[in-house]
Amino acid sequence: MSIQTIGYAAYDALGLLKPFKFELQKCGSDDVHIRIVACGVCATDINIVKNIYQVSKYPVVPGHEIVGYVEAVGENVTKVKRGDKVGVGILAETCGTCVCCVKKLEQYCQSHVLRSLGCSLKDGSVFQGGYARDIVCHENYVARFPANLDMYEGASLMCAGITVYSPLKKYELDKPGKKLGVIGLGGLGHMAVKFGVAFGLEVTVISHSEKKREEALGVLGAHKFINSTDLKNFDEAKDSLDFIIDTVNFEKDMDMYLSLLSVDGTLMIVAIPEKPLAVNVSLLLKSRRNIAGSILGSIEEVEEMLEFCGTNNIGAMIEKISMDYINTAYERLAKSDVHYRFVLDIENTCPRI
Repeated sequence: MSIQTIGYAAYDALGLLKPFKFELQKCGSDDVHIRIVACGVCATDINIVKNIYQVSKYPVVPGHEIVGYVEAVGENVTKVKRGDKVGVGILAETCGTCVCCVKKLEQYCQSHVLRSLGCSLKDGSVFQGGYARDIVCHENYVARFPANLDMYEGASLMCAGITVYSPLKKYELDKPGKKLGVIGLGGLGHMAVKFGVAFGLEVTVISHSEKKREEALGVLGAHKFINSTDLKNFDEAKDSLDFIIDTVNFEKDMDMYLSLLSVDGTLMIVAIPEKPLAVNVSLLLKSRRNIAGSILGSIEEVEEMLEFCGTNNIGAMIEKISMDYINTAYERLAKSDVHYRFVLDIENTCPRI
């Protein structure tokens, strides 16, 4: 039986979100029906409603930082049961057979990756996102959510959190002793700082906004702050960091940031730059520095991250908003006017059928 639900959708590429009643695909034998409590707001959502990626099917319901309760499960589902807390991120369908999927790196699926943002599934149906009361998805893409973790502060972990957690773990920065630099103190950046501090790293925030110094050091627990508008700060910190995670997409002088890395240091890019990067290769050669990239994380990594966050009481710093505020939130997000992540209160403010 199909499921009737309601949410907010964009009806065209203008991107204005309005209430939208729609029918979900039925909960199949391997599927999980989730009653959504909270959904984080990501800049990617704006790109989806405006069809920047040329994949959106209108009306499109965005949202991929989803947390809620299991309402029902298909007969083959063993991972979760009715009443469980769960999360759903950006993945909704992968091939399951390519080398990446077999290695449980499904975020790098080589043949078919669907982002849970109103795109078409392989069967032709449209998979709507989390700005709605309900969602149905395959159990493979459902993550178990810690009972003690706040659902609103935890929603943004499903994208912003895992985007920085995955590369930190991959490069073994989950133990004390190394020095981490974080470029940008926004939605992704503040989570990178939180994880770095929790892992026991010496964390340096690199930002062009001096007003973020106090919060970086006094609230988030970073150890150092570099104001990137003053070039002498780069000279003073030269060769001092083992790993830098770049969380911002604006154009920058990459050579300045590479100079901060010590021998064998890595600059990890997790935000798509506005323009192609220009790099002085000699800076890589003379200190065996590396530039790498990473996107999202596997479901296995998501569950590991959520367990870590539950144990260490780590969540995003958020502004909880009502559904009818979403268009204003998009305007503010486009101006980077958010501290640090918007999260929709679906349970209490989404319209009812």
